[in-house]
Amino acid sequence: MLRHFPIKNVAYPHKKRDYFIAAFTFFCVAICLISDANASMEKQNALGVSGWVFLIGLLLGENREVRMQVVIAVIFATIGEHFASPFMGGYTYRFGNVPAYVPPGHGMVYLTAVALARSGLFLRYAREISILVIVVCGLWSLWGISGFAQQGDMVGALLFCVFLVYLFKGRSPMVYLAAFFITTWLELIGTAVGTWQWAAIDPVLGLPQGNPPSGVAAWYCLVDAVAIGGAPVILSGFKNARERLKSVKARKDAYQGAGND
Repeated sequence: MLRHFPIKNVAYPHKKRDYFIAAFTFFCVAICLISDANASMEKQNALGVSGWVFLIGLLLGENREVRMQVVIAVIFATIGEHFASPFMGGYTYRFGNVPAYVPPGHGMVYLTAVALARSGLFLRYAREISILVIVVCGLWSLWGISGFAQQGDMVGALLFCVFLVYLFKGRSPMVYLAAFFITTWLELIGTAVGTWQWAAIDPVLGLPQGNPPSGVAAWYCLVDAVAIGGAPVILSGFKNARERLKSVKARKDAYQGAGND
């Protein structure tokens, strides 16, 4: 994994903007989830509108590739939310739905992971941060299967192993490291205030899982990986389509010009 990390003292042009994105998202996540703990459906919808406004505002300063990554992350994560929660029952929101703020929230969470991954702090201390994340998440997973935890967490331990695969073999380990911090933050707050609750037994594996599972960041890493891998493909497809349209228009114009002659 360490071979993927950039060397220290590498500068990145975003600088303060990256820290603003991260701080703003951490703050919004806390306010949103705590507010939703006893909110009505109408308030959930209002939080959703606010989430879209914030996400669009943050994306104004990003390039086309990052914007496309966020779009893919939102679509993929939203589909996954509906499958994992209302359909499978892996975790359940208060109203049994997927709250309106969740799709834009996933976009902000993904953008935060990207911003932190490219920030000066992460670029300078990549190895130290990776060790911290592995140790903290590893101890959390061990606690879940030790017998001392109030709710067993075999699923969390398995997800931790998947998370390690992302870090060691993934194409963007810095993003996955950053995702651990924001996703752990939102999962701990969301489950603590009762905004959602993970099923004690995973409906697919039939194994006990924590509330939240210790390695839950692995699910978010999947979203990140799909977004990072899918954006270049889609952008390339758009570019090829535009070139074909230009070519067709050029041939049509040439044909009409020849006819006029």
